[in-house]
Amino acid sequence: MSKITVIGAGNVGATAAQRIAEKELVNEVVLVDVIEGLPQGKGLDMYESAPVEGFDTRITGTNSYDATAGSQIVVVTAGIARKPGMSRDDLQNTNANIVKSCVEQAVAKSPQAILIIISNPLDVMTYVAKKVSGFERHRVIGMAGVLDSARFRAFIAMEMNVSVEDVSAFVLGGHGDSMVPLPRYSTVAGIPLPDLMDTATIDRLVKRTRDGGIEIVNYLKTGSAYYAPSSSAVQMVEAIVKDKKRILPCAIWLQGEYGLSDVVCGVPIKIGRKGMEEVIQIKLTPEEQAALNKSGADVKANIAKLAV
Repeated sequence: MSKITVIGAGNVGATAAQRIAEKELVNEVVLVDVIEGLPQGKGLDMYESAPVEGFDTRITGTNSYDATAGSQIVVVTAGIARKPGMSRDDLQNTNANIVKSCVEQAVAKSPQAILIIISNPLDVMTYVAKKVSGFERHRVIGMAGVLDSARFRAFIAMEMNVSVEDVSAFVLGGHGDSMVPLPRYSTVAGIPLPDLMDTATIDRLVKRTRDGGIEIVNYLKTGSAYYAPSSSAVQMVEAIVKDKKRILPCAIWLQGEYGLSDVVCGVPIKIGRKGMEEVIQIKLTPEEQAALNKSGADVKANIAKLAV
């Protein structure tokens, strides 16, 4: 694969570009931002680390979309970041206009690209990208469940004092307060979580996962998380570039799966060279299905408020 574009040279975008370059997933990473000098400076700084880190991926920083032409994947991180006291929904209309503009310009230059959306509120921004691009749903994927699952896995590993490598976790639904962590499908070395800890402990970890983003916002005060979000996006990029057929929870436009239609929501998908290759449908308890329905309804309500 020859080119991947990352839109937005802030903390998430720049860190994602760095990880893609260091993993040598592509020949060229193009970092785009509206702020003059920012992508150029960060891109050059990253490339100057190449002799030390030992990667040959070229990094181009630009304020124009011309250099993005022919990108196979476009990662959209553009938008304002959350501050203390802000919900993801507070960002909605500001970021919707930013994402709309970015996607319009990117798809004009790369009509065959797969879009990975990171901008918040994630599910609504994925809907905006799909609507604006006119792409088939398998080419517009939101990064949410990978991050939420990573947070859940980290908290489980911390609680049990075990390696994160042995922890597998599942989180479905919207990326926000209505996300649906599934302890039954979360395991440590294959052992289901309910067999390892009591309900009160699981509930505490689930709550911390739901609040994972705002916990970091409250610490940082002037920004939001970017190390774990960028890692999660790059895991999706790598699955596409290497056609790995990973099963990852991602936000996609649903067409009847899990009883949800005409809404973007997080579900497990098979992700490979073509983008979203299959929705993996697992059996949910009535309580889990009700929680997923509520999550979908919340996203639909937010989509209805869009002024884009």
